[in-house]
Amino acid sequence: MTTAHSGSGDLNRSLQLLWQGRETATRGPKPGLTLEAIVTAAVGVADREGLAALSMRRVAAELGVGTMSLYRYVPGKGELLDLMLDHVNAPGKEEQEEYRGKHWRPLLELVGVSMFELYRSHPWLLQVNQTRPLLGPNSLLGFDIALSCLEGLGLTGQEKVTIIVTLDSYITGIARTYVLHQQAAEESGITDEEFWAAQAPIIETALQSGCYPHVFQLDEDSFSLPYEDSMRFGLARLLDGLESFIETRRGRQRT
Repeated sequence: MTTAHSGSGDLNRSLQLLWQGRETATRGPKPGLTLEAIVTAAVGVADREGLAALSMRRVAAELGVGTMSLYRYVPGKGELLDLMLDHVNAPGKEEQEEYRGKHWRPLLELVGVSMFELYRSHPWLLQVNQTRPLLGPNSLLGFDIALSCLEGLGLTGQEKVTIIVTLDSYITGIARTYVLHQQAAEESGITDEEFWAAQAPIIETALQSGCYPHVFQLDEDSFSLPYEDSMRFGLARLLDGLESFIETRRGRQRT
């Protein structure tokens, strides 16, 4: 469930901060403090403590400054969140190099794996409704890179966007399951082993009833596949379907 959304602050101010220079403070900048440092500190707080812990006061404490010092650089939490979203979406130089000169399929696989790692590194992203994203330079660059993977395949603009949305939806879904699984043990204080051991008597009763034959015919290791392997398996099947679509399209164009 989302608890925040992009563009929740002053849209014009967020866009100005994203595109027109981040180092400009509105009033008397504190020596040694920059907007980039504020955003980096905010991301660190959200990564360690969750989005609920994020506040201007908490970020100021992280930086060892007074809360009012932050308002010289960013109007409030809404605009700060917009900057954080763009910050974590920045493709690194090495990552950008990986996207050059490859076939579309390994490129899209790289995009999908990168998305999963992004959510795993910053679980709080899953709490932010980004259906109306604010287009900062980093997020726009990431979108441009994803589109470049589909260049030269004879796809329409709608098809390219739908493919990226489908890929993102799949990765977001499995990343959400992964993060929730990690949080379950932390928040409940009960390990997976303890959780399933508590249900052993019910499982035995269900087995003896004979009402669930397909469930109890599963191999013992059926639920043991790591989430990353599950993600890669599903991603490969998604790309299989896309490859079939592209080859069918090319076949029609040749006839």
